[in-house]
Amino acid sequence: MNMQTIPLNGGITAYSDQGEGVPVVLLHGFCGSSAYWDEVVPLLAQGCRVIVPDLRGHGGSSARAEQVYTMDNFAGDVASLADALDTERVVLLGHSLGGYATLAFADKYPDKLLGFGLIHSTAFPDDEKGKEGRLKSQQTIKEQGLPAFVEGLIPKLFAPSHVETMPEAVRKAKEIGLGTNPEAAVATLEGMRTRPDRNHILSAAKVPVLLAAGTEDQIVPLERAFSVTGERIEQKRITGAGHMSMMEAPGELTKIILDFIGRL
Repeated sequence: MNMQTIPLNGGITAYSDQGEGVPVVLLHGFCGSSAYWDEVVPLLAQGCRVIVPDLRGHGGSSARAEQVYTMDNFAGDVASLADALDTERVVLLGHSLGGYATLAFADKYPDKLLGFGLIHSTAFPDDEKGKEGRLKSQQTIKEQGLPAFVEGLIPKLFAPSHVETMPEAVRKAKEIGLGTNPEAAVATLEGMRTRPDRNHILSAAKVPVLLAAGTEDQIVPLERAFSVTGERIEQKRITGAGHMSMMEAPGELTKIILDFIGRL
């Protein structure tokens, strides 16, 4: 992707902006980058304007000094970028961590949305076991370094069978993960650990909502992804995909996104 940079909120944000039409913003997951969406963007950009940032401390975007990166921080960065790029209202779709940021955005800036979606994400907060896991992850990064953490994380993101059959995708995801700033990773883990329940944001949404989930997702199981039903909420399951359908089933995910946008 052809990346550009812009000074925003006390740091530098890297992003790509291509295509014309409805503005669609794609947010990647934790220890990811805009490169997660490499196979989806060219397909979407044929009919939409696709804006894909690197979240703070990830990819080409600079880390910020805060000890905690809250989901509101990420949402604020996205809002500032959308304003800088002269988009009045966008379709915001967030993968995993990007989904938590999307919910914070929908909470703070509902008037800036045409629609929004969670891709392999959840409106639930971390449960006690999840919170414990975040603390362990922080400890691993501080004591053993980011590479040790990424090495353990990435295989769990793919459907078990795909770890064997998609070695290239797994390798690419690890490479992307190593581009994360270690202090930013720790600060992001703290933000995820302390994020609130936002199921009420889904329930109260005044715009269409997409919930997409993988049947083989070991990180966010279907019941946590599909936490709310309603006439504005569309639930889509991607059979055989783990937590990374943008790499595991990019064609299917793109079709789901285009169908969703087509119905707005």
